[in-house]
Amino acid sequence: MTTGRNRAIDRIRRDRTLAAKMRLLDVPEATEDVVDETTIPDERLELVFTCCHPALALDAQVALTLRTLGGLSTEEIARAFLVPEPTMAKRLVRAKRKIKAAGIPFRVPPAHLLPDRLAAVLAVVYLIFNEGYGGRGDLAAEAIWLGRALAELMPDEPEVHGLLALMLLNDARRDARFVDGTVVLIHEQDRSLWDLEQMGSGRAELDRGLALGGRGPYVVQAALAALHAEEPQDWPQIAALYGELARLTGSPVVELNRAVAVAEAGDVEAALAMVERLELDRYHYLHAARAELLRRLDRVEDARAAYERALELVHSDAERSFLERRLGEIN
Repeated sequence: MTTGRNRAIDRIRRDRTLAAKMRLLDVPEATEDVVDETTIPDERLELVFTCCHPALALDAQVALTLRTLGGLSTEEIARAFLVPEPTMAKRLVRAKRKIKAAGIPFRVPPAHLLPDRLAAVLAVVYLIFNEGYGGRGDLAAEAIWLGRALAELMPDEPEVHGLLALMLLNDARRDARFVDGTVVLIHEQDRSLWDLEQMGSGRAELDRGLALGGRGPYVVQAALAALHAEEPQDWPQIAALYGELARLTGSPVVELNRAVAVAEAGDVEAALAMVERLELDRYHYLHAARAELLRRLDRVEDARAAYERALELVHSDAERSFLERRLGEIN
């Protein structure tokens, strides 16, 4: 009985002590969270810079970041790079293995190292926008958001302003690009649906890039987007500017665009010769452009075959509908 009484007294004392301590917890106390400082204004952009490590090849940086952060599937990334999906899957695996084997750290680079990663970051944002431009407005909006954050972070980089200008100018025509689920070419678009305020912002970003001495690929593409939006379009000037862009990039896709501009300027035969030299068999735009040129030259059977090849490769429903309509007109 004595032992039981003493335990009961101890229990009462513990309960009283606990109650007193609990009252202390009710007193508000000032606290200060320790947050790592960074110069990058957007967490998503911070992650993009973190992933774009210069120890990896540029293509690997871009592909891995698109897969990890951009929300793009391996198939979508393969289309962006114009390679088969298995090839892209192998590249991604090799990049991950290199990160593990080399012990590449996953951390935000300091401010003085950001320019070393800028080319890859611009490519990531550009390809996210391109994927969204085909109809995924969420991706296009995300890319523009990242572009604005980049311009805030690196205001003296002309290519940053060039990329932002390119995205704003093209996205300003978003509401006019599709009608009843079909792509509408720029010269057939209802200009009253264009976002003129956004187009003005795009032109202002282009002017800023040019004022900073920008002559790189994104500034040139932005200048082309501005020229395409003019009425009437100056096709000889557009073709010349595509020639400059081809010199800067060495891209067969740019050469395809230059061929289209040459055709619009009046020389369809020369344009077709340019297209047929390009090795872009997996690129449906090549076959669509070739079909249009053949149609203009009254080579109907060849045009039909080219449209059918383009339909085999196209992924966008809106573009598929456009190509089917074109093929139907021939038939």
